[in-house]
Amino acid sequence: MSFVAKFKKKFYFVAAGYFRFFANLSFKRWHPRVIAITGSVGKTTMLHMIEYQLGSRAHYSHDANSAFGIAFDLVGTHGVTGSKLRWLWLILMVPIKSLFFTRQGEFYVVEIDGERPHETEFLAKWLKPEVTLWISLGRSHAVQYENQVESGEFRDIDRAITHEFAMLPEHTSHKIYIDGDIYLMTKALEKIKKHHHIKAEVIECHKSDLKGYVITPTSTDYIIGKTTFHFSSPQPRDLAIQLTMLEKLLKYLQVKLNPDFSNMTLPPGRSSYFEGKNGLTLIDSSYNAHLISVESILEMAKQMKARHLWLIIGDMIEQGKIEGEEHAKLAEAIIDTNPEQVILVGRRTKRYTKPIIDKTKINVIALDNVKEALKYIEKHTTGKEVLVFKGSQYLEWLVEKLLARPADAKKLPRREPVYIKRREKRGLN
Repeated sequence: MSFVAKFKKKFYFVAAGYFRFFANLSFKRWHPRVIAITGSVGKTTMLHMIEYQLGSRAHYSHDANSAFGIAFDLVGTHGVTGSKLRWLWLILMVPIKSLFFTRQGEFYVVEIDGERPHETEFLAKWLKPEVTLWISLGRSHAVQYENQVESGEFRDIDRAITHEFAMLPEHTSHKIYIDGDIYLMTKALEKIKKHHHIKAEVIECHKSDLKGYVITPTSTDYIIGKTTFHFSSPQPRDLAIQLTMLEKLLKYLQVKLNPDFSNMTLPPGRSSYFEGKNGLTLIDSSYNAHLISVESILEMAKQMKARHLWLIIGDMIEQGKIEGEEHAKLAEAIIDTNPEQVILVGRRTKRYTKPIIDKTKINVIALDNVKEALKYIEKHTTGKEVLVFKGSQYLEWLVEKLLARPADAKKLPRREPVYIKRREKRGLN
């Protein structure tokens, strides 16, 4: 770890506390009803679905889910995306803006990531949400929690991450929505109710609530109870949990539900459908990759029953010492999907995932970078294929190069200048 990284890690909460102090002036002046969304994956999609329902009645923490980002969001600014000199500007301007800037809206719908230990607790004690939606649980940012396991504070990574997310329900005042099928999640809530005497009502949502699921490369329908939800894009079955939570949340807020999401703008890189060159069908879910999100997308791909299904899978990063274990599980999920072709991109999938797939009859190739993947796709596809993208290694660049309409690139993830510069440094223009 570099000196700069060690410095940032040691003084992260000191600096975050500085910005929280001033941002709290704006927050108290506004005094919204806080709806917090947390979990390992799916938070941004949930935020967009709530925005589709509540509209201008709320402010939404787009692109802000950390202790720093939320503080900046509350005073109407954003963090460092370019020159590091912007930190000096933020140190001076956040106190000034906190004296007069006030957000508008009855609700503050805020996404909370829990990227590092104690960050969720830091935000939970500050924001004290009225409602928490804990939508998922997996090994996201696992490398950040290794020290807690090595020190004996927690038995394993899963319990360390569970404890972190559970800080939000612990400080929630009215309603807590959870996935009742996740054992560690339900046990955490039982422990909180026993030792902390929370007054909020805990509402469990279950996969069994889903009565019907119909998916194509261009649409998805969910039947939950008597309600049919419609999307004009392919979406994973697991989204049903979030839809169930959404329906219950709106009932609590006394807001009428609109189940037709055809016109909702999806967050970039979350199962977006695009027309590709020469008739290819592109499904872009390249925003992130942890095992539970990849498994969800692979199950979705399997349900589409495409005759010529290709999977383009990049490494799962930030897994630390468990990366071998996680990439081996990834191989099993890919095998279960039974695609026509698998293209693996990155050193981790090459080392851990490919050897397992090689033992089957599935066609698999492991490549070092997206440039090689592009050449392979252009040479071997016929135009009848459905290509599903998931993972790191700049897969968004690969999707961009395969678009039938170049203008669609603005709908892809990582369009910010900082990411453009990173791609350019790797020769991805």
